[in-house]
Amino acid sequence: MDLERLEPGHRVEMYESPACPYCRQAREHFDRRGYPYTVYDAQNDCAHRAKMLDLTAGDPTVPAIVVDGVYVKSGWGSPPRG
Repeated sequence: MDLERLEPGHRVEMYESPACPYCRQAREHFDRRGYPYTVYDAQNDCAHRAKMLDLTAGDPTVPAIVVDGVYVKSGWGSPPRG
């Protein structure tokens, strides 16, 4: 799934660390496109971190991006960084 060309109508969730520059880039991308998303703080909220690790099979890389309830990828950019 190409997140940079995602069509409207999907539910996007991002698990992130507030200070992560790649998380900021992902948020800015969706903001520029006017695309709604939900952000979860996986650094400071233990429940959200546990949910992220469950979705990503233990990958701690942020942002972890979920579309329509399905984990898509961790990191942002090409190649993904996080």
